Amino acid sequence: MLNSEITVALLLGGTSPEKEVSKATAKSVLTALRDLGYKVKVINPAYGLNQPGDESKFFEEKEYTEISNRNYVEAINSTMFDDVDVVFIALHGKWGEDGTLQSLLEMRGVKYTGSKVLASALAMDKRMTKIMFQHYDVNTPKWFVVNKNENDFHLIKEKIKKFFGYPCIIKPNDQGSTVGLTLCRGDVEVEKAVKLALQFSNVALVEEYISGRELTVGIIGQQVLPVLEIKPLSGLYDYESKYTSGKSEYEVPAMVPPKVAEHLQHQALLAFNSVCCESYARVDFRLTKDYKTYCLEVNTLPGMTSLSLVPKMAKAAGITFEELIERLIKYTI
Repeated sequence: MLNSEITVALLLGGTSPEKEVSKATAKSVLTALRDLGYKVKVINPAYGLNQPGDESKFFEEKEYTEISNRNYVEAINSTMFDDVDVVFIALHGKWGEDGTLQSLLEMRGVKYTGSKVLASALAMDKRMTKIMFQHYDVNTPKWFVVNKNENDFHLIKEKIKKFFGYPCIIKPNDQGSTVGLTLCRGDVEVEKAVKLALQFSNVALVEEYISGRELTVGIIGQQVLPVLEIKPLSGLYDYESKYTSGKSEYEVPAMVPPKVAEHLQHQALLAFNSVCCESYARVDFRLTKDYKTYCLEVNTLPGMTSLSLVPKMAKAAGITFEELIERLIKYTI
């Protein structure tokens, strides 16, 4: 089948705090899909049946109409997907990469890029991801969770001191893009950090902070890409460092000993398979001074913007951005 005979629905926006990142991803993917000759239909499922006629409206910061999770169901069950051959999911966060959207598409009988329902749900739930890591011998930082109804902050502080001490990371259990993440250096910051994390999730993950280098490994199918090192100028790879040009530097392939690079790639593939991933993903690590690796999480729908990491790793492996998008579409079909 020729590309010109294939209709791709590009899903973007959504309702999560990461919707602006999603729009940036979708803008890059849309250009590639058009250059590759696909017929493209842009859809924001959070708009439901009220999709804008002007394509530029999808990418504006101001929402075109009221957004809601209920609208996803109405959009996917509508006729706008009748002529769609494959869906390219450019959504991030809840109702995008947590398995909910994927289950709706499967009930509709529509093929889509990225991992299926189980992998999406597992990878989005950081607590469950870590349990799977342990089962598959993927080394990960120590952690415990705080539920929304827990308010004994003295006990939380005591657990931190008992299990791993300060500094530590406190973040929402099921958000991406470091939304709601805090690096806590002492008792005084804990209550505020937990409350911030719980604004975005019903569960906060309290995690051992690993001092060292920030590394990541992309995977396409079962092909492991070169290791990339992230060098945030602030010292912490937070939301601003990720999405502001000039706030981070990147080195790919990362300057690590060959055996360390091989180990990182092996751990990345184990992590990818431990949560049943398919198609593509990005696996994030910390690397200590003595080259011990700690796997942080698996991102099943990594960003695809000009600052995004999987395209950088793919390029280092000789895969252009267009070739990357083409692979994901062909894999899905």
